[in-house]
Amino acid sequence: MSLAPATESVMAQVTIAGESIPRVELAPVAVDLLRSLWDEHGPLMFHQSGGCCDGSSPMCFMAGEFITSDQDVLLGRLDIAPSGAPEQVIDFWMSAEQFAYWSHTFLTVDVVPGRGSGFSAEAPRGVRFLIRSRLMETEVPFA
Repeated sequence: MSLAPATESVMAQVTIAGESIPRVELAPVAVDLLRSLWDEHGPLMFHQSGGCCDGSSPMCFMAGEFITSDQDVLLGRLDIAPSGAPEQVIDFWMSAEQFAYWSHTFLTVDVVPGRGSGFSAEAPRGVRFLIRSRLMETEVPFA
């Protein structure tokens, strides 16, 4: 089934208790890539660890392939399904340590040419996910 390319970004549902402002969105090109990866692999998830090199890029895994713990923060849930289709929700996780540094930023997941980590689902396609960040428009508490 061929879908028209996404023309709008997808905003995450808020998942952090006490917050009302989303922290993550997907650029339209990321939505298109994720729909294709979902068709190939099934449900997906993101994890942003922070470290050096590829650790500073968001990693896309098959849902459940990367085990999260209380050392991770669920920043948002992103539904990539086209309008009227069943939900295709992708959780976006970040290590708690990294979140302590990025707690005042809003993240946009984008796609650029190049090779990222061999562990991320998009790696064989010659592209990689990239985070673009900006300051949150409103101060949000983090416990």
